[in-house]
Amino acid sequence: MVHIEEIQAALDYIEMNLHEELTLDDIAKAVGFSKFYFHRVFQREVGTSLYNYVRKRRLTMAASLLLNTNIPILDIALTYRFESQEAFTRAFKSVYQLPPGRYRTAIKNLIVGGVNMSDQSKVKGWIFTGTAPEKYKFEMDNKIYHMGSRSATICSVGDEFSYEDYSSIMQQISAKNFIGKRMRFSGFVKTEEVEQWCGLWMRLDSAQGVTLKLDNMQNRPIKGTTEWNYYYCVMDIPQDAAVINIGVLLTEKGKIWFDNADFQEVDKSIPTTEYVPEEIFPDNIVNPSFEEV
Repeated sequence: MVHIEEIQAALDYIEMNLHEELTLDDIAKAVGFSKFYFHRVFQREVGTSLYNYVRKRRLTMAASLLLNTNIPILDIALTYRFESQEAFTRAFKSVYQLPPGRYRTAIKNLIVGGVNMSDQSKVKGWIFTGTAPEKYKFEMDNKIYHMGSRSATICSVGDEFSYEDYSSIMQQISAKNFIGKRMRFSGFVKTEEVEQWCGLWMRLDSAQGVTLKLDNMQNRPIKGTTEWNYYYCVMDIPQDAAVINIGVLLTEKGKIWFDNADFQEVDKSIPTTEYVPEEIFPDNIVNPSFEEV
């Protein structure tokens, strides 16, 4: 059984309480589950334990404060519920390979002025594309990210948009190692003033370039302004699949951040999300006499 709404609610609860004490009991109670069941569900859906997720989110937010404020390290440590500066330093160094003080000095000096993205197409492994790439800007953001130290962002910069205008960052993967498996492409997305919609997408192509399956989240779009949330596309990879395309897209105006992409096999209890015509199109002709408005 999938509990995506409950997981989203749990993630929202965690985000609002990163400064507070967070226990398994509290979070499970907030979404109406027993702590034992919630622990299993969270691990399965998010791909990591609740403890590790909360710890990484706190360290990520602490890293952001180190780079963007002059708040003392001890105050940052206590804000994010570390019992001492020593405990915070050990945890921080295990993720960022530098103690907090050296990280603040070295990385802050390294990124003064931001990341140079004059060639927007060159980010290792990712392709920046779309129907109107000149109307969008693709950058790496060192101040807003879900985990780690930066996220990918797409922002509209044009004034006029049509319904066909969109931009995407994507990758292409050979399907040969995934034939017969159920695969989940997932990631965390944050949005700002998305007027139409955005979403993760996954498409399977044959060797001849024929589209075999597609899910672009159009039946469950992300709109407006949202905090970091977890989204995914799930598909069974058929024998005639040759290329797996994955990415995130933004249609028309808005801004999105994308982080912590993942591609992994899941068991058959996780339902597929691929595009089904019956879910998009009506069963019969609508308003044949043009009398309805």
